[in-house]
Amino acid sequence: MRVLMIGAGGVGDAAARIAADRDFFEAWVVADHDVSRAERTVAAATGRRAGEARFTAARVDASDATAVAALVREVGATHVLNAVDPRFVVPVFEGSRAGGADYLDMAMSLSRRHPEQPYAKVGVKLGDEQFAQAGEWEAEGRLALVGIGVEPGLSDVFARYAADHLFSEIDELGTRDGANLVIRDEDGNEVFAPGFSMWTIIEECLNPPVVWEKERSGDPDGGWFTLPPFSEPEVFEFPEGIGPVECVHVEHEEVLLMPRWVDAKRVTFKYGLGEEMITILRTLHTLGLDRTEPVTVKGVEVSPRDVVAAVLPDPLTIGPRMEGRTCAGLWVTGTGKDGRPRRTYLYHVSDNADTMRDYEAQCVVWQTAVNPVVALELLATGTWSGAGVLGPEAFDAVPFLDLLAAPKPAGYGSPWGLEDR
Repeated sequence: MRVLMIGAGGVGDAAARIAADRDFFEAWVVADHDVSRAERTVAAATGRRAGEARFTAARVDASDATAVAALVREVGATHVLNAVDPRFVVPVFEGSRAGGADYLDMAMSLSRRHPEQPYAKVGVKLGDEQFAQAGEWEAEGRLALVGIGVEPGLSDVFARYAADHLFSEIDELGTRDGANLVIRDEDGNEVFAPGFSMWTIIEECLNPPVVWEKERSGDPDGGWFTLPPFSEPEVFEFPEGIGPVECVHVEHEEVLLMPRWVDAKRVTFKYGLGEEMITILRTLHTLGLDRTEPVTVKGVEVSPRDVVAAVLPDPLTIGPRMEGRTCAGLWVTGTGKDGRPRRTYLYHVSDNADTMRDYEAQCVVWQTAVNPVVALELLATGTWSGAGVLGPEAFDAVPFLDLLAAPKPAGYGSPWGLEDR
């Protein structure tokens, strides 16, 4: 396996560090529009073990599918790992296929803004542009494994596991994510600094969230509908010391992926944003600072959202000032295999102290990055295989969860949990 990873931000940097400890690939090329960032990641990965020479750096414009395809051919990549933000998904996706490589990503092609009212019909959904090309990928025998980060990704694996091993009938697949993370300045005071791309946070949190219900599956929209942003708040109890966190609906890929492969009556995604983040997002929207269309400022065209993202700390740099844990998981309700009612939370917790000690990566980006590396290893060994545009739900969950949890060096040493409530 020869991997071309596009993007050397926080998640890409963490993925390379994780991969450096594994032996399943022959080469790993790190490409970024800023080659110095790629070189930094290569140096960090190479330094993890004596004699490491599999990592090299390259430059690429992720917005140019032709450039992506050319680099795929130049480096002989068998697989492209997309580690840039979602606005570049389509050119990297299309460039991978044109170059003759399989493809993985951690976020899917963007939606078109949906109406902001309850039970509104959806328009272009997350991933629609990719699923529209599924036939071409399948005909060519190529695999595009989409949404294989942590969210989407791990919760989708949990959905497959729950359907196959825990439940005979599922009422709801409800992704529920929360954290007790704190970021401090040099004086020890709490400060605002998002754990991952602010551009992406604005995109997914201010778009009307999508919900799927089976009883609506006969509608032209296939059971998907929207709610207003931050709808239906609920307090969810997170494990391993995180505790109760208020969660709200957010637009996310799981709701667009799970119903395609797993039978459930309802699919939702809720995230513990916190009052401060919700207030900031609403203010940005009111001021028009969430817009992506350029505006002219003193003769220079700039995107307001790009400016907001640029003035906040790079998620790659905040790890040493971060404390706490983040939890990604899936709340499943329905009927167990024994015919009795069942309510189960499947989850994975990442502690910042652990990821900084072991990988020099903050826990949010590390938890995202570990999952595509596990998936690549399963593809390299032939444990997972397929063609077309497929989500994590299309594959057997057990090998993934076993490899993730198994102690090092055989596995990744990152256990997942299950609570019946």
